[in-house]
Amino acid sequence: MADMQRVLVLNGPNLGRLGRRQPEIYGTTTHEQLAELCTQWGSELGLLVETRQTNHEGVMLDWLNEAADDATPVVLNAAAWTHYSWAIFDACAQLVAPLVEVHISDPKQRPEEFRHTSVVTPYAAAVIAGQGIDGYRQALEILARS
Repeated sequence: MADMQRVLVLNGPNLGRLGRRQPEIYGTTTHEQLAELCTQWGSELGLLVETRQTNHEGVMLDWLNEAADDATPVVLNAAAWTHYSWAIFDACAQLVAPLVEVHISDPKQRPEEFRHTSVVTPYAAAVIAGQGIDGYRQALEILARS
C-alpha cells in the first residue's frame, strides 16, 4: 500500500445529499456509495483514494491547499462553487499534481446560464461532465495514467 499513489476525491456543496437530491439529474447513488466505489475503482488502478465532501468553502480550500502542499492529484467536483468561487480558482491554480474536474450532470446542457462557466477548468488536466457517477471512475483512470 505504501507505494500506491494517493488521490483526493473532493466533493462540494449539496453532494452529501446524493441519492436524495434531484435523482432525475444526479442519480440514486448516495455519497457513501460513491465513496466506496471510488475506493474500489482506485484500488483496481493502484490508487489510494480518499473521498471527502463538504458544504463549507473554507474546508474545501484547506483540502485543496493540502493537496498542493503534498503534490496529491485531485478529482474535484466543486458543485456550485465551480461557477463563481474565485477562492476555488486560486486554490486550483496552486495545485502541482494533476486535477480532473468532474460533474455528474453536464453543466453546459443545464438551463441555468450561470452553470455554463467554470473557474476550475483553466487548471484541469481534463473535464468529465454528464457521465453520472461513472465520471469519477473515468477521472481516476486519467490520474492513474498520468
